[in-house]
Amino acid sequence: MTCLKGLPAAVLDIGGNRVNENRIRKDERLSQLPPEWPVDLLPQIRESIHKSGQKVVVLDDDPTGTQTVHGVPVLTGWAVPDLIQELASSDPAVYLLTNSRSLPAEEAQTLNHEIGTHLRQAQTAAGRELTLISRSDSTLRGHFPSEVSALEKGFQENFSAWLIVPFFPESGRFTIDDIHYVADGEWLVPAGQTEFAGDKVFGYRSSNLREWAAEKSNGAVSAAEVASISIEDLRQGGPQIAAERLLALPQGAFCVVNAASYRDLEVFVLGLLDAEDNGVSFLP
Repeated sequence: MTCLKGLPAAVLDIGGNRVNENRIRKDERLSQLPPEWPVDLLPQIRESIHKSGQKVVVLDDDPTGTQTVHGVPVLTGWAVPDLIQELASSDPAVYLLTNSRSLPAEEAQTLNHEIGTHLRQAQTAAGRELTLISRSDSTLRGHFPSEVSALEKGFQENFSAWLIVPFFPESGRFTIDDIHYVADGEWLVPAGQTEFAGDKVFGYRSSNLREWAAEKSNGAVSAAEVASISIEDLRQGGPQIAAERLLALPQGAFCVVNAASYRDLEVFVLGLLDAEDNGVSFLP
């Protein structure tokens, strides 16, 4: 992996705190974090999803995403009859391979709006609730936020918040203190300093995900308006604090979710499910 190296410099986050956006040794950075939440939450998560009866529908914008899962149906088409049939199955989840990352922005928006519309029609016909997930690149390349907005409009639901969760440890992607890192050997490199940030189509400057969201929105959302759930929230407060943070979000907010381990995600997901039991909905 080729990474762009910058001069050592400490920068200020949007709260005015000094944040080091230089590369740092992975073991050193991870050792600075609080201990993980001590309880295995996967059994509770599985039970909650089973009781809800909902189908998790993941829209994947690139074929590489489906290569990271197994035992899950993958559809490459989204005709309403096919979606109705899939919603009627006992599988708890399904992937829709949209390949929208390869499309121009306008075509990606049109495609996501169409899929959202078809999913709403299929849901109405099948009588089954859905949880939507828009999956994109863990190095922050993709048609965000435009295709997510199109999906939301097509599905005809105003989600309480959009959740930004690019954690993917298998490829060395970690989010700590709102900075998204890409592992390069023994080092963690802020994403904005990597070759991925220089992508000709999806390039960006910000490694801080709150600033990245503002950058990608072309100023429609400011970094100060983007919320975040910290690793300290997850590891010290557990699912209850995660749920409280989510329930406190203003309507239509963007929220960054920090994570450095799968246990962090377990804590967040259980908090998310608890929050949704209060009648709110989110779009990760």
